[in-house]
Amino acid sequence: MSSFSTKDIALLSLGLTVVAPLVSVAPAIAQTTFPDVPQNYWARPFIESLTARNIIAGYPDGTFRPEQVVKRDEFSALVRRAFDAEQVRDIPDASTFNDVPEGYWANPAIQEAYEQGFMESENNNFRPREEIERAEALVILMRGLNLAPAQTATAAPQTTAGQTTRATRRAQRGTIPFAIASLMQPVFSAISQVAPAQASPPETTTPPDTQAAVSRPPSEIVSTYYVDAAQIPPNAVEEVARATEANIVVNYPNVRVLNPTEPLSRASAAAWIHQALVRLGRIEPLTPNVEATKYIVGRSTFENQQ
Repeated sequence: MSSFSTKDIALLSLGLTVVAPLVSVAPAIAQTTFPDVPQNYWARPFIESLTARNIIAGYPDGTFRPEQVVKRDEFSALVRRAFDAEQVRDIPDASTFNDVPEGYWANPAIQEAYEQGFMESENNNFRPREEIERAEALVILMRGLNLAPAQTATAAPQTTAGQTTRATRRAQRGTIPFAIASLMQPVFSAISQVAPAQASPPETTTPPDTQAAVSRPPSEIVSTYYVDAAQIPPNAVEEVARATEANIVVNYPNVRVLNPTEPLSRASAAAWIHQALVRLGRIEPLTPNVEATKYIVGRSTFENQQ
């Protein structure tokens, strides 16, 4: 397991002393409502669904900041916690990235999100504080999820030789105390509470396999759904098409406008993560009478196929 130096222990002790009241009064039930997410806010159902399952949380001041732009380090933490995928590769040539210090709050999440196939690096640089564009976020999700057909989507993945388990990797790297991490960035909780075991959704709610769904050229698919399809970066067209036909994309206020090169907001990130978990069969979809469902791209197309 990772060991802390005397200096590290002193800093952690100081941090725990400062934030002890925050930890001691933390509610047993996750906060699901926020003063900056009003009742009629478009993404509120998605946000509430994820916060109720402790997948994503607000800030220590009680706000959610739905319009705040998501950075690469935050998105790494979110996908790592939401999907808890198996390792598919190692970080090349080093145990960490050149621009991610060993003590950086998101270092474990960044490493695992890379090893799970979600995030990429360039010349062993991760660019943790770089904003994520909307099309880029869809590429990350589709690249890392590697969605399987509905009947095998929940099958346990196999660990190949030389790969360690999630628990082992996290134990080796150590963890940042909950209270200290919460002061630096939003708190992302473990996936173990994503959904009760008995709450598996009916098989009929799971869309067809994403790979099989893309039967038309990706460029034709995105042109069908988005009026700004021409703005999608060429290297993202295929993944955007796959995500679209998997009902992962949620666009507000105009369902036909993707804004692919605009920064991803926390609200949109919550909506897309929610839809990806629905696609994987891990959580229930929103009921059709919920206003937010009208912003799910392709939802009506899928429902007409049932």
